[in-house]
Amino acid sequence: MTVAAIRTKIKTYVDDVDDVDDKKVKALYTLLESEIEESSSFKLTKEHLAILDREHELHLAGKTKSYSWEEAKEIIRGKKVM
Repeated sequence: MTVAAIRTKIKTYVDDVDDVDDKKVKALYTLLESEIEESSSFKLTKEHLAILDREHELHLAGKTKSYSWEEAKEIIRGKKVM
């Protein structure tokens, strides 16, 4: 069985909550907990933090353009030109 097929079977099994014993779901989580926690914690590198700090300083100094959330969504959706 391929890894893709195994993933699909596991997802289907866990997603079908009515047929899955809660103890089994908890056991699977316990088995994978450290990997789940590691993959869900997002960490920036020092280089990325430096870029964000520099961009933040430029923003505070009024040297860069900023957008409201609504403007940003319009730009992303292609409804507004920067």
